Amino acid sequence: MYKITVEHEKNMNFKVRGHDAEMVIDADGGAIAPLEAMLASLGACAGVYIRKFAWSVKLPLEKFKVTVQGDLTDKAPYAFKKIEILVDLKGAKLDESKRASLLRFIKNCPVHQTLKINPEIDITLIKSKKI
Repeated sequence: MYKITVEHEKNMNFKVRGHDAEMVIDADGGAIAPLEAMLASLGACAGVYIRKFAWSVKLPLEKFKVTVQGDLTDKAPYAFKKIEILVDLKGAKLDESKRASLLRFIKNCPVHQTLKINPEIDITLIKSKKI
């Protein structure tokens, strides 16, 4: 099971902890905002799958860039109505067959798959001692 903790720091600033790492999410613009973090997760997951693909087919891919952008709905409930992933392989040569295989492989990324299946999300308010 994966587990992340998100702890309120101040205003719209939150400290996120997972494994042995931390990051800050700030809805006021002082750091990555929550929606940007979601897009970042999708982009990083796609990046991992691009790297795995390159290693498996011995594709000499030193550097690449993944850009993820999303358009929000205009009215509540607010959600991304479209997300686009742009992959820049920095000039790496792929024939059409490898390009198609890479695109299929990237779509196996668990973040992409999770967004596609629209998972059930349970929210529970727990009682705890004052901090």
